Amino acid sequence: MSELDLGAIRQQIDKVDRELAQALEARLQLVMQVAAYKKSKGLPVKDAAREAQVISKVQGLLTNEQYAPAVGSIMRSVIDAACELEEAALTAAENKVLQIGCFGVPGSFTHQALEEYFAGRSYERQHFNHFEEVVSAVSSGRLDYGVLPIENSSTGGITEVYDLLRKYDCNIVGERCVRIEQNLLGCSGATLQSITRVYSHPQGFAQSKEFFRDYPDMQQIPYFSTSKSAEKVAAEQDVTIGAVAGRKAAELYGLKVLAPAINYNSNNFTRFVIIARQMEKDAAADKITLITAVKHEAGSLYKLLGYFYHSGLNLMNLESRPMDGKSWEYFFYIDVTGSLQDNAVKDALDEVRKNCTYLKILGNYKADCRKE
Repeated sequence: MSELDLGAIRQQIDKVDRELAQALEARLQLVMQVAAYKKSKGLPVKDAAREAQVISKVQGLLTNEQYAPAVGSIMRSVIDAACELEEAALTAAENKVLQIGCFGVPGSFTHQALEEYFAGRSYERQHFNHFEEVVSAVSSGRLDYGVLPIENSSTGGITEVYDLLRKYDCNIVGERCVRIEQNLLGCSGATLQSITRVYSHPQGFAQSKEFFRDYPDMQQIPYFSTSKSAEKVAAEQDVTIGAVAGRKAAELYGLKVLAPAINYNSNNFTRFVIIARQMEKDAAADKITLITAVKHEAGSLYKLLGYFYHSGLNLMNLESRPMDGKSWEYFFYIDVTGSLQDNAVKDALDEVRKNCTYLKILGNYKADCRKE
């Protein structure tokens, strides 16, 4: 064999190695998805029967059976290395202390949603007074996760949060629904008759609007959050001020309930979203949140929604938000059932993508809030 022939063969080997590297990387990415599934189901990393089946199947794809033993040995090494990677990832995930941002001070409903969603996991909690502070910290990587309210069953969507998710390019990786009971709280010595000023988040007032119709002399003062309002009342110890907040806040700040369950809807829930910098893949995911925009012409939204209908997908929520700098044009935030791994979902989203002016998948995660 000439030196020229050897060089040409080595060039072909280099080309195959590049293809092999790409194939191995793609395989390991899929392996990590399997690891996430096994973790969610409590399954072991090693599966001897499956591994033997994979090796045998690959050997059966060979044209030259003479290479079967060598390929079997190579695949054994690939599988063993992948299992080590899975185990290392799972161990790191289990041992990592998560940094989680929470809107409001301790005792808030968001705090409750965080504790319920991350129960059993190790984390450090940081509290913020503004929605944007939470989203910004997640987007920059300073936090692993953030927890924010996004929708209430009585008052609808929290539009600021929708806008921030698009602005900061964050992803929804989970949700938690919490039953909300608003109460009028006061310090020791306060009575329903002594209260002249009440602090709360605007959502707390909106959910309790019928109560305040009976007490028109109570001045409603918007504040950072329901829990922050309770903290203020506790700090000032003034019998003339009160707060609309939950019982957990009352217990935490030593306040008493002057009027219980003042929210007008007894079936009052808030949906909280768990946000992260990157999208996460969950084998149990059955809900998709996306943002889209359509041409400003008659029937465009109707046609868009038809793609979901004809694919048999249930539309769970639809919110519209105005586009900056464009009068009467909107972004649409859509929640729809399904998994991005399902062909029907893929087909529907392909049609949406072809017929819209903007599309971003915010997340595919397991639903906790189900509308009957």
